[in-house]
Amino acid sequence: MPAKSRAQQKAAGAALSAKRGETPKSELKGASKQMVESMSEKQLEEFTSTKRKGKPQHVSK
Repeated sequence: MPAKSRAQQKAAGAALSAKRGETPKSELKGASKQMVESMSEKQLEEFTSTKRKGKPQHVSK
């Protein structure tokens, strides 16, 4: 599942870092806090590896 925006990619990157133990989970905020609990490391890697070219900064719901 590819990321739909750069903001989603950043949140997934922060969550992946916390999942790997590189960043304390207490430093996470917002979406990244939810992602670390609800997604596997493989899913987070897929989100972060999405190409950035042409992605909007944010996607409205």
